[in-house]
Amino acid sequence: MTVETVVFDIGNVLIEWQPERHYDSVIGAERRKEMFAAVDLHVMNDDVDRGAPFRATIEKAADDYPAFKTEILMWYFDWIKMAAPAIPHSVALLCALRAKDIRVIALTNFGIESFEFAETKYPFLTEFDKTYVSGRMGCVKPHRLIYEMLEAGEQAQPDQLLFADDRQENIDMAARRGWHTHLFNGPQGWAKRLVDEGLLTMEEAGL
Repeated sequence: MTVETVVFDIGNVLIEWQPERHYDSVIGAERRKEMFAAVDLHVMNDDVDRGAPFRATIEKAADDYPAFKTEILMWYFDWIKMAAPAIPHSVALLCALRAKDIRVIALTNFGIESFEFAETKYPFLTEFDKTYVSGRMGCVKPHRLIYEMLEAGEQAQPDQLLFADDRQENIDMAARRGWHTHLFNGPQGWAKRLVDEGLLTMEEAGL
């Protein structure tokens, strides 16, 4: 079957997500390394991505590690600075696909409240035909269930889906289910893949 639906990850595909970079700029690399060695903030964030309350989860971690309380709270108060900037060429590809009436959806590990906040800062996140947000679904990539939920929601055959994600393990699970996949390492390669699939012309893809 030909591709009928294009599936975008969001973090590091449409929006850069680099918490360590932000911390380095604010508290310095040495302090950041010390904190990340003591506190697994990415596990904390995974809890938010599974649907845990955004602010309360971060505040609990801050209370649990008082030596880094101020810095941990930055995960909440500086969150939009960590989830930045947008990746303009990827956003243009999303818009180009929408302009051709190709169904475009999102499959993203994202908290409920943080995604709603991101939509106010990045209006293109409201342009998808549908968004599959892990926090709402109670399951994160690369768990098999979240892919099954998308397939059921779309009533789609796996080989009708083309999925771009920056994490190999997320791509691998989709591929095992029969999806077409693209490991995202920059918008140029993703643009070329969309051309190769016959979904966009070179001009439409910005190539």
